[in-house]
Amino acid sequence: MTCLYRCGNACFHPVPNESDNSYFADEVSRRDVFRAGALGAIAIGVGGAIASSTPASAAEQTGSAVIPEAYAATGGGNGKLTFSPIPPNTLDTVVVPNGYDHAVIIKWGDAVEAGAPKFDINRQTAAAQAKQFGYNNDFTAVLPLDRHDRRGLLVCNHEYTDENLMFPGFTKPENLTVEQLRISMAAHGLSVVEIERVGSTGQWRVAGNGRAYNRRITLIGTPFQLTGPAAGSKLLQTAADRTGRKVIGTQNNCSGGVTPWGTVLSGEENFNQYFVGGDGAPESVKAGLKRYGISTDTRYPDGNRRWDRADERFDLARHPHEAHRFGWVVEVDPYDRRSTPRKHTALGRLKHEGANVILTKDGRAAVYTGDDERFEYLYKFVSDKKMIPGQSSYARKHNMTLLESGTLYVATFDFTSAGEIDGSGRLPSDGGFNGTGRWIPLVKDGQSMVPGMTVDEVLVFTRLAGDKVGATKLDRPEDVEPNPVTGKVYAALTNNTDRGKAGKAAADEVNPRNLNKHGHILEITADGGDHGRDTFTWTLPIVCGDPKDPGTYFAGFDKTKVSPISCPDNVAFDRYGNLWIATDGNALGSNDGLFAVPLSGPDRGHLRQFLTVPHAAETCGPFISADNRTVFTAVQHPGEDNGASVEKPLSTWPDGDLGKPAIICTWRLDGREVGA
Repeated sequence: MTCLYRCGNACFHPVPNESDNSYFADEVSRRDVFRAGALGAIAIGVGGAIASSTPASAAEQTGSAVIPEAYAATGGGNGKLTFSPIPPNTLDTVVVPNGYDHAVIIKWGDAVEAGAPKFDINRQTAAAQAKQFGYNNDFTAVLPLDRHDRRGLLVCNHEYTDENLMFPGFTKPENLTVEQLRISMAAHGLSVVEIERVGSTGQWRVAGNGRAYNRRITLIGTPFQLTGPAAGSKLLQTAADRTGRKVIGTQNNCSGGVTPWGTVLSGEENFNQYFVGGDGAPESVKAGLKRYGISTDTRYPDGNRRWDRADERFDLARHPHEAHRFGWVVEVDPYDRRSTPRKHTALGRLKHEGANVILTKDGRAAVYTGDDERFEYLYKFVSDKKMIPGQSSYARKHNMTLLESGTLYVATFDFTSAGEIDGSGRLPSDGGFNGTGRWIPLVKDGQSMVPGMTVDEVLVFTRLAGDKVGATKLDRPEDVEPNPVTGKVYAALTNNTDRGKAGKAAADEVNPRNLNKHGHILEITADGGDHGRDTFTWTLPIVCGDPKDPGTYFAGFDKTKVSPISCPDNVAFDRYGNLWIATDGNALGSNDGLFAVPLSGPDRGHLRQFLTVPHAAETCGPFISADNRTVFTAVQHPGEDNGASVEKPLSTWPDGDLGKPAIICTWRLDGREVGA
């Protein structure tokens, strides 16, 4: 069921990346690349940004957000993870360590905007859902509303819908009513919800006095502005928008990130499954459609949502450019509910898992993003403009333009590890694979760096551009995030069970296992610590799976003491630089969960399981509060398994009736920092 609803059964279809590009393309022309300036590096911070109504001094700038100085990311303090790991399990509940507790903050159907009716599963409407918390919450962030960390804005993506778990009497997609289709559309997008701390604990709840900031952003009624070099392109023009600059809605928003200037980025991922009519689209766009997983052979491919019955723009035979208007990084200002969200074409169009920002040494924004599909690529964008510190109206207006122009890169990896790769995951004698890498420019100084492609083509068909320059194919690059303490970048490579199959790329050092069902973590270190540079080194600190498997690796730590982990998806960091990993699709037979692991010191690699989510649920988010006292986690699609329905749920979490996606917070009962 997850395969059907999240990505339209992508794993059962041919991989759209069948290019024969050179894996390690040493001879590809690099041309001139962005060079960073001489100012000191500014590390990304933890927790979010103070609202524009609360100016902050330059001393409070951390590079990711303007936050209270006491909560700035630091390598000092304790930071040691001391909680006892929970055991793998298949319980239909959330399990947390001894000495901790958790609570639901908000769930599907709860009121967000004023006037939202009380949720009634038998009386749903699109108008009601557009004011209620959406379905399948994924990326989660909390941005502060005061300097005392008492109030904040919870910002959350709603990735996709499970109609058989939403509508009583569901039979099959083609039997859904038009109104039910519109309900599903309204359940996509994002929510902004004001929350408040409960007493002096690490627990949070929906704020009870007003909804001044609360907002639902949906697919059916929220206008978006396209920015950057491709805005206005003929490839983005439709009958509804002949300017190529305005889009209604966002969909399949997976992970995201918080910017240094206090906005939220959201990645549009598996948008392909909503479009039909590729077989009737003009020949000029079919190659691009196919490269993004859109069928050009049949009107209703397996796994398709058939949304054209509710909105004709999803019929590519009638509106062939509409699919080009999805697959972007979205930017939302949660502090201004009247602001128009934007889709940034300068960051390229792909199946963005998310996007995270860190500043270069001279103050430019470097954005890392992964393309979540088998054999896809890792990307980086570096802005032309420098960030202006502070929260003045001038600074905010300027910083909101940073992602509109810059250099877009794709990664290629070179290898220095000795020994042959046999595809079993066997590690070399030095304990892990490592090497160097380069960022290949795709667009620079407003010019295409890809032979035979215009700037518009590179940005709209970014996957094709990556093929042409010989980018390295990876095992589903999902969440990519910089460490707030060290500046190193960590990418979750979730899995790739096609690796090494007949006719498919075989294992290599950066993807060391054939039939890779457990995934691994990639660590990237920018040369000179400058994210504006075009070269880096890399290593694999964690190769996931059962620690008893000789093909697993945990940064050299004693594997008899670590928790089993499979399918890393989202990553986050606490204020001490410990890595937190959320899993999706655990292939070891137990529920998905959240794990934490130190990346330095004698405990480097000592990975422990912090929580598990209910039956058939996915662990999303996560987000560690600025004061390190709360872990926010999105519990997505509880009970999403074959045979589940509203009448016969396979999960009854959290209310005891049927499974509902929800956001939870976890905290220590003694009030101390989580993990420590």
